[in-house]
Amino acid sequence: MILGLVGTFLVVRGFLLFSPETDLHIGEHNVHHLFVGLILILAFQPLLARAEGNLWRLRLSALGYGAGLSLALDEWAYLIATDGSNASYWLPVSYWGGLLMISVATFYLIGMDLAAALQARAETSGVPE
Repeated sequence: MILGLVGTFLVVRGFLLFSPETDLHIGEHNVHHLFVGLILILAFQPLLARAEGNLWRLRLSALGYGAGLSLALDEWAYLIATDGSNASYWLPVSYWGGLLMISVATFYLIGMDLAAALQARAETSGVPE
């Protein structure tokens, strides 16, 4: 999930650095990547919840879920802190806000992994929690 989270942030920010006026339009509506991210989260969450025992499905759904979360968090920071224009996407507050959101999510996931590893270690060693 961390690969999807961090990788998507880097790819999207890198792509938009070279093509800053890229927008997704459906009809007359400008669809921000917040909504694309939410669709990915909704699509991959059920797969992630049912991936137990299937490593391929677990990795794919974690990657998709992380990508959706990355898109949503980056855009969330941007839409809250700016006027929502293409030019404001590159303001320092937008960049640092997106980076902060991705960092918080990444450190949260690392913390959860460490907690699960410590719990598993305690269970196998017979030491009470």
